[in-house]
Amino acid sequence: MAVADCQDGRMRILVTNDDGIDSEGLHVLVRAMCRLDGDHDVVVGAPDREFSGAGAALGALHLLEPEVVRASIPDCDAEAWTVNGPPGLCVMFARLGAFGAPFDLIVSGINPGANVGRAVYHSGTVGACLTGRNGHVSGVAVSQSVHGMGVEGQAWDDVIKDLRWETAAKVAKSVVQSLVDDMPTETVVVNLNVPDLPLDELKGWKHAQVGVRPPRTVASADLTPIEGREEAYKVTMQWGEKADLDPETDGGMVEEGYVSVSYLTRLEHEDRPDMAHADTGLDALLS
Repeated sequence: MAVADCQDGRMRILVTNDDGIDSEGLHVLVRAMCRLDGDHDVVVGAPDREFSGAGAALGALHLLEPEVVRASIPDCDAEAWTVNGPPGLCVMFARLGAFGAPFDLIVSGINPGANVGRAVYHSGTVGACLTGRNGHVSGVAVSQSVHGMGVEGQAWDDVIKDLRWETAAKVAKSVVQSLVDDMPTETVVVNLNVPDLPLDELKGWKHAQVGVRPPRTVASADLTPIEGREEAYKVTMQWGEKADLDPETDGGMVEEGYVSVSYLTRLEHEDRPDMAHADTGLDALLS
């Protein structure tokens, strides 16, 4: 199955994020989606709180007591709901009919902090779209870089208060408009990373390979005993220095002032001749 067949050209678009229903980035993105050309249904299904770093997690389904609560988006009349779980769960519920008819496209973001390099693996923003892809629904993940680009794809309140959300929203609107006008023949996940610059100062855009590392990483995790608790420790994380990124990767392109565009695929098996010893061991055990 490739894409939904919308006979009348009207699409249902699910907007979600990993920062929660109260995120300004989500609000700006929803309003941009409501300004798309064409009569499309925009529905918000977002976590009720912060779930950054959740990846494509659904949570422990056998332990969950799921709740869906009606919500609202400032200065926008789009239908909105919260879910007491990560963005992947929001997408799964949407795909299963919790928010009405099936969706044709998922738009996730706007994340404060670029989701580049290995941060892509942990991003709830990207994870929502990957969850949709598993159900044959295309998605667009939208992230806006911050000063210093954050750590592991996340940012802090003091560096996002003046973020140029509208730049990322305009880039996202352009990409989403192209998709609703002419959906690709196969399901796609588009990972957009936008520099924190005015639109007219962007250098352009480039297709990008996903880099090996993000701009900064957690360099160490130190344990400090917790007084009064045996064998219990507080973990103090130390941030590493800013990395020099390959200009041909997603993070390097964003640092150079370009919008990076990466098309993400599903996880796939690869042949590994250097794993022959493990293969032999399994043969001995199971043959």
